[in-house]
Amino acid sequence: MAGLAATALPLSGVAFGTLRSRGIKSSVKLGVASYSLRNFSRADAIAGLQEIGSLYVSVKSMHLPYESTPDEISMARREFNASEIQIVGGGVIYLKDDSDDAMRPLFDYAKAAGFPMMVIGPTRESLPRVERFVQEYNIPVAIHNHGPDDEEFPAPSDALKAIGDMDQRIGVCVDLGHTARTGNNVVEEIAAAGPRLFDIHMKDLAVLSEGSSQCVVGEGAMPVPSIFRQLIKMEYPGYVNLEFEINADNPVPGMSQSFAYMRGVLDGLS
Repeated sequence: MAGLAATALPLSGVAFGTLRSRGIKSSVKLGVASYSLRNFSRADAIAGLQEIGSLYVSVKSMHLPYESTPDEISMARREFNASEIQIVGGGVIYLKDDSDDAMRPLFDYAKAAGFPMMVIGPTRESLPRVERFVQEYNIPVAIHNHGPDDEEFPAPSDALKAIGDMDQRIGVCVDLGHTARTGNNVVEEIAAAGPRLFDIHMKDLAVLSEGSSQCVVGEGAMPVPSIFRQLIKMEYPGYVNLEFEINADNPVPGMSQSFAYMRGVLDGLS
């Protein structure tokens, strides 16, 4: 794992335990979207999560492929569990093909993986079928917005309009970077989601309108303290999962800095 090992010293048992205990002091729970470690194997991704002291992970398919056998899925879960890292979701899982034949295998995969929630990328047309599978499998889903380039759901509020009065197990995953790029107020978007807010992908941008300006959390213009205040006010029960999309071959230092900043903000608010 040259990319990780060359950039950060391993945490001692005492230091690692301290970070882990700090991670659960606040009602806001910090985790990682494993896409942040997309250029690494599952074993190396787990090592990276341990390096920054993350208790929680939302698993992307490169770390648990859709075509995995039941035994391979069980092995992956054991590897995360052995590292004391809790799987809190999976995705983004795209559900754009509006057919049972395409959608059912992905729900079967999520069920076998034990995902408590799926972060999804549906279309407006496929949402009724998604709702039917949510009811059949009893797996909540969170629609992930992708900003101005997303013809379906640029902002969380666009997904909320499409959901309407659908099953309450259908909600949103607010991607803060993509939401900011729409020009919408990210704190207001979070507040408007209310009980439909199931997940958050945390990232920071030096210029909120420019996706290419992503940076270490705390070094950009994202109003992180206001976001955390709103989440605490809402008694948000979900996770804030860092999705670090820069420095793909060497992400751990920036991820560690981002976690340190977020923990500092939460410590200050508490």
